[in-house]
Amino acid sequence: MYKLIGSPKTRAIRVVWMLEELGLDYEIDPVAPRSDAACAVNPSGKVPVLQVDDEMIIDSVAICQYLADKHGKFTYPTGTIKRAQQDSWTMFALDDLESALWFNAKNTFILPEDLRSETAQKACKYDFDRAMGVLQTRLGSKTYVMGADFTVPDLVLGHCAGWAVNGAHWEIPAGPVRDYFERVRSRPACVRALETREQY
Repeated sequence: MYKLIGSPKTRAIRVVWMLEELGLDYEIDPVAPRSDAACAVNPSGKVPVLQVDDEMIIDSVAICQYLADKHGKFTYPTGTIKRAQQDSWTMFALDDLESALWFNAKNTFILPEDLRSETAQKACKYDFDRAMGVLQTRLGSKTYVMGADFTVPDLVLGHCAGWAVNGAHWEIPAGPVRDYFERVRSRPACVRALETREQY
């Protein structure tokens, strides 16, 4: 039994999705970011945190990759070219998609109003749109980013797509990229994770 600390309305939803993909038992302690409970397990106050016995793992991507490695699914072995290519995709998701989404969120509702910038919001959308073009080129005609197999970066990219559409209200371009995101987000484990999120 894994214990996930963090509300599924945050990036903890990624971990819920991975746990559902793996068919593992887990419990959720839906603490809010920067709450006393969150700060007690992560000095930054960020969630999610995964408790494994008496150990804590922080950061949603680190947690998802740990779970994939431990249970031998949705990943390639460390030290292989395939794993390096997979990790490249994960870094692309974080550097090119999530960074734009996170900085946009900061300038939309997180930062104090006097520190927010409409110009920064426009720049974030510009970066995101550019990343969609890169994604289309790199993806080509593959089912998932690594080919036929669903892996960790597909989950991260799929979460970012939902964040873009439902959080930032940015449109995903029609065509191969939108088809890819629809394919990823229609996976039964993702559907179950989103249903779980609605309970909180």
